[in-house]
This record gives sequence, structure tokens and C-alpha cells, in this order.
Amino acid sequence: MAPVTLNLEADVVELTRDICDIESVSGNEKALADAIEAALRGYSHLEVIRDADAIVARTNLGRSSRVVIAGHIDTVPVANNLPVKLLSMEREQVLYGRGTVDMKAGVAVQLKLAATVAEPLVDVTWIFYDHEEVEATKNGLGRLSRNRPDLLEANFAVLCEPTNAQVEGGCNGTMRVDLTFSGVKAHSARPWMGKNAIHATAEALTRLAAYQPAEVEVDGLVYRESLNAVLINGGIATNVIPDLCNVTVNYRFAPSKSGAEAEAHLREVFAGFDLTVTDLAEGARPGLDREEAKAFVAATNSVARPKYGWTDVARFSELGVPAVNYGPGDPSKAHADDEAVPASQIYACETGLRNWLTVG
Repeated sequence: MAPVTLNLEADVVELTRDICDIESVSGNEKALADAIEAALRGYSHLEVIRDADAIVARTNLGRSSRVVIAGHIDTVPVANNLPVKLLSMEREQVLYGRGTVDMKAGVAVQLKLAATVAEPLVDVTWIFYDHEEVEATKNGLGRLSRNRPDLLEANFAVLCEPTNAQVEGGCNGTMRVDLTFSGVKAHSARPWMGKNAIHATAEALTRLAAYQPAEVEVDGLVYRESLNAVLINGGIATNVIPDLCNVTVNYRFAPSKSGAEAEAHLREVFAGFDLTVTDLAEGARPGLDREEAKAFVAATNSVARPKYGWTDVARFSELGVPAVNYGPGDPSKAHADDEAVPASQIYACETGLRNWLTVG
């Protein structure tokens, strides 16, 4: 495939379309990372650094403070929704296609501003990273924090995840656990000779169905928790009583809980069952009481809300850097086959971030 050239000074909606059409499902980010790196290296006010398929561009103006503005460049798998289509819907232009919401519209805003705001009021580190849509161990921002923690040092951070162009503070944590059920194989014509492992899941599933998730207030924002079975696997053939079944459960927990507290809660809910934690990402408190966050909310004319899904603001929180989510797109459309973002939200985020960086 021939290298793709990006015009970072183009209309930000057209730029969104261009980067969406460079398919970058997790693990296949190289072509887009190459295009972003090549485009950013054309601007003398930026120092450009590459780590695998993560691209970092930063100003070094000697300002008294530094902010990080970050976004991931990978997407979930394409579902017959590329190339992107630009349609007019009830006097509103809308971009339809994979990545428009999660989160290439936000990345396009980052790229446009990185190129065109040469002298921001603060020094800015722009981060475009890979492998966000897969397990936490592969996350490009996590890799950067290990390889080059100096690149994440800042007084404040913004993650351009979709938020309907309004600030969303903090994020829920997320934990995945496996519940394992054992049985005894037998011919399905003689089930009394065995023990059905799939049937053994009934009590755990009943507990899940009856579970009432909490709503937890944290720093003035109310976070909704959730607990759901997301995968079930068991059986080897249609005429064999299964001797093993596995149920994967996902817990989204309020940022006031630690990962250890979340695990303790699940072990209480599933007392008596074989439970193994397979993935954990801590949440992040909103941090909206910080002066930097207050200034950002004001500059973007936002009404702050909680972030229910996990985002990489949690990584900044671990480093002691207050961070918020702010980007174009309805998060409920993320990963949907009809993923779509209104052009007006892309322009709104471009204006909001530009005002914050240049007007204060």
C-alpha cells in the first residue's frame, strides 16, 4: 500500500474522514501511525517522537506548565462501515463509519490543533497511541508510561474520547473475572452417568440476573456501576454431557473503589464459586476540584458529567495528573455498526480546545 499523505490544515471534518479511511483495527495501526508521523514532522514547532505505533509531538516553549492531549488511533473491527460516508441529516452533516466516534474525530481535532496552534499558552504534548481497544497489557499509552514516563509528565491531561463535546470527569474501573464450573463427561443418552457443567452455571447466572448495580456519588458526580455475564463457553459436542463451562463476567465499578475492593465485592457476590480475575483496570476520580479542570470546563462551555466506561484518564490518574475526557461523538455509538458523529460536534471540540490553548 502506498503511503498516505494527511493534510493537517484541511477542514477538520475532511481530516476526520481521511484518517477514518485508513483502516487501523487494533494491531494494524502502522499505516495510520506512519501517516501521522510524516505529517507532524513537517512542523518545525513540534518535536516528534515515535514508540512502536505511538506518535508523540510536543512543543518546547518554556511555558510555566504543560498539558497532555491524547487519543488512540486504533478501532474495533470494521463491520462493512468503511469507507466513511458524509451525509446531510435534518440540516446537519453527519459522518458515518468505523472510527468516526471512537475516536478518530477526536484524533483529527488533535492533529489540526497540533499543526495550527504553534504558540499555545502552555506547552502541549500531543499523544496518538495504539492498542487501546484490546487488553490493557498491550495499551500503547501504558507502554509509553513504561518506556518514556517523562513524556506523560504534565499539570493536566485531556483524553479526546467521545463525550458529545462535553467534559466527562474520571471514569469507572473495569474488571473481568472467569467463573469456572466442572462436571463429568457422559453420553447425552445417559446423562445420569455424568454431571452437566453448563447446568452448574444456573445459580451464578441467577445471582447475576437479580443483582442491583449501585449508583455511587464521587466528587459530586454520580457513577453507575454494572455487572454482566459477557461470554459463556462449554461443551465439546452435541451428544456429550459437558464436563467444563466458563462464564466471563465484566464488572464496571465506581472510581471510589480500588481494584482490590472490586475483587472483594465479586468474591462476595459469587461466594462458593471458582473465580479468577483475568483483567483489571483501575478507575479515576473526576478531579474536577482542581483549578486546571475548572478552567478547562469553563473554556469549553461544558457541564461536567461522569464517564461510565473505562478510559485512559485512569493512567494519568495513577501518575498524579488530573485528567478529563472531552471529544466529539455520542459514546453510546462507539463500536456500533452505524457509528456516526455530527460534524457540528467536531467543530465544537476544535473551537473549545483552541480557545483553551490560546485564550485561556
